[in-house]
Amino acid sequence: MTLIVDIQMASASEEAPDPQSIERWVGAAIGNQRESTELSVRIVDAEEGQALNEQFRGSTGATNVLSFPFENESPEPLPLIGDIVICAPVVAKEAREQNKALNAHWAHMMIHGVLHLLGYDHQNENDANLMESLETEIMQGLGFPPPYSCQ
Repeated sequence: MTLIVDIQMASASEEAPDPQSIERWVGAAIGNQRESTELSVRIVDAEEGQALNEQFRGSTGATNVLSFPFENESPEPLPLIGDIVICAPVVAKEAREQNKALNAHWAHMMIHGVLHLLGYDHQNENDANLMESLETEIMQGLGFPPPYSCQ
């Protein structure tokens, strides 16, 4: 598998994961679903997270992860699947509130975002169950606990 992850660190947070971890988590989420994959991961502070959440989701405040799938109009599949934006202070706050290891929560948010880029969603109960099962399987494959058992 060819994987290209453009990592943009737009946050001053010292709690953001290292690029190698990000690439490992993204690769685990992609698995064998694609032969060649390109995506961008942007780590942001609360201000940018809030602005993007309000602009693209119409929601107030910053959220943990936003996914922007690439809409391919070409008849041939392209490796680009989209962009993920993760708000560092929100991820750190959630990890503390949910009593989770920070690294585990970062991995979960990265995997969650990638699955959205691959077309998974949680708009109804069946889709949510499928996505949560995949997240749990991937997380456990990486040696992390199930992401939904601590909530």
